[in-house]
Amino acid sequence: MIAAARIGILGGTFDPVHAGHLEAGHAARRALALSRVLLLPSRIPPHRVNPTASPYHRFAMAAMAVQGLEGFEVSDLELAASGTSYTSETLERLHGAGLDRTQIFFIAGADAFADIETWYRFPAVLDLAHFVIVSRSGQEASGLPARLPALAARMRPGTPDAAAASKPTIFLVDWNTPAVSSTEIRRRARAGEALSGLVPATVERHIRQHRLYSSAAAGGRATAAADHLHGDN
Repeated sequence: MIAAARIGILGGTFDPVHAGHLEAGHAARRALALSRVLLLPSRIPPHRVNPTASPYHRFAMAAMAVQGLEGFEVSDLELAASGTSYTSETLERLHGAGLDRTQIFFIAGADAFADIETWYRFPAVLDLAHFVIVSRSGQEASGLPARLPALAARMRPGTPDAAAASKPTIFLVDWNTPAVSSTEIRRRARAGEALSGLVPATVERHIRQHRLYSSAAAGGRATAAADHLHGDN
């Protein structure tokens, strides 16, 4: 990899990927002049119930979502690893791939980061990369120093110049990200309601084609649908 590259890492269950995820990636890339953003669908999320859609479908939807987006890619780094997808272990795999900790910018929503003290290997995980915290509906990134006073000294506004920090830093990016949730998208999909504006059109077509979040899929047809991704259908 290029030594001077700044790589954004946007992890998540992506069940399904949606406009809020993508806008958070755009916000981090613009604020910190990131070379590219990698979407990493998790295999088994540590703080959520197991995903509804299979790893194959979640990877496919993430790939569809970034198609044509400059500077965005999707990676199977976490899907290819066994067990729970812990951020610290993912960051260490990236170190093993040749990335220095100051080249990695781990992107998270302010709502998720507010619970950082419950993350696996906290606080050591914060020394493995820069963290880029983007506002989510109801939680401004700039409000985190007051909420997490023990970490306030490590926080600073995210700017291209600040991104050159020589040690891992927590960058705060206030951005008007859309109030979208995967839970609501799954509910709408089950009810047959429109998903326009919530997910890319290609992702909505994939959800409809494979009935990913329908009651039939929950009853056991999701596995068969996943097989079609590598078959003739």
